[in-house]
Amino acid sequence: MQAPLKEKNDIKIFILYLLKNIGYPLDFNTISDIVVQDEFVNYFDFAECFAELLDSGTVEMLKESQNDSSQSIDGVRSEKTAEMYRITEDGIRVVEQLHSSLLNVIKDKSLKSAMRLLSFKARGSEIKCAGTPRDDGRYDLHCEVIENKETLLSVDLVLSDKHQLDRMMYNFNERPEIIYRGVITLLTGDINYLID
Repeated sequence: MQAPLKEKNDIKIFILYLLKNIGYPLDFNTISDIVVQDEFVNYFDFAECFAELLDSGTVEMLKESQNDSSQSIDGVRSEKTAEMYRITEDGIRVVEQLHSSLLNVIKDKSLKSAMRLLSFKARGSEIKCAGTPRDDGRYDLHCEVIENKETLLSVDLVLSDKHQLDRMMYNFNERPEIIYRGVITLLTGDINYLID
């Protein structure tokens, strides 16, 4: 799939928009996950534009010291440095003043996805959803919700066509927590009127 954002300025504004609205420092991998997860930007364009944002001073790197419980050979406790990044005041001004051809639907969807990803990461949650074609022309769908390395929900379905697969994958990726609650509610019989 071709990423819809190809213009460097659009990608930079997109990155700054997400960082501004998230509002706190993040590590590089998390920022990368947030920017590329909805496939509006590919990873290589992200990496190039992010480096340019750092060079221009619209994004800055912070170093946070973290005590490491391990000790070095000479018995001295070592410190790891986590590189965290945040938008600067200049970056905030840029994203507020510049207009781009970014569609509001792209910005809104990506911010919602970013906040969900951060919420899942904070809880140690992970969402997996994959579809694969079968020899008979149908499709296998596998969806999982994993929290703290424990599978809370695992669903496998055989679907008749690609349209159905794409729609279910989209819905699961957009609302995994709602789907999880819905499955629990159906299985406990709290909404039996759907079954009757």
